[in-house]
Amino acid sequence: MKKLKKLIVAAGLMLSISAFTLTNQTEAATTHKVQYGETYWKIAKGFGIPVNSVMNTNNSKPLIAGQYMTLPNSPYTAAEKDLMARLVRAEAVGEQYAGKVAVATVIINRVRSADFPNTVNGVIYQIANGHYAFTPVANGTINQPADAASKKAVNEAIALTGKGNGSLFFYNPKTSTSSWITSRPVTVTIGNHRFAR
Repeated sequence: MKKLKKLIVAAGLMLSISAFTLTNQTEAATTHKVQYGETYWKIAKGFGIPVNSVMNTNNSKPLIAGQYMTLPNSPYTAAEKDLMARLVRAEAVGEQYAGKVAVATVIINRVRSADFPNTVNGVIYQIANGHYAFTPVANGTINQPADAASKKAVNEAIALTGKGNGSLFFYNPKTSTSSWITSRPVTVTIGNHRFAR
């Protein structure tokens, strides 16, 4: 009986040490086996990681098919990417792909701007002057699942982080009634959306 108690205590101690070790380990780097024809850009937009981060993590070494490279973590969680993709689908349904990327870029630019909340949830669900910043939040269309093109557009916008012209707003000039939004400096027009900062 005494030996059994020692065995149970020892097993419990080992389990405690194992749990402590597992919870205090840092996350291991993710690796990716380079495929023929892949570039830093293709990899970054495929995984939704800023291309500059992927290049810096790998010291911009030439990519050779069959070799492994390190992938840094994306600055956004899967849930944040899904939320952005649902907003992109709702805001840019029927728009060309470049317009979807531009809408996702606005979200990311707002997260990075000192003038807006610093989280994806904060930006998307922001209320200003008593109104949601994005119509799909107010009318509930943000709750519909994202399509593949919107998910891809979000990953591409993340890959582009830090590049581009800094768009913080978008609107449809045919339907907008705000004189304030139309006074903002226009960065680009894509389809039915005008982007501005």
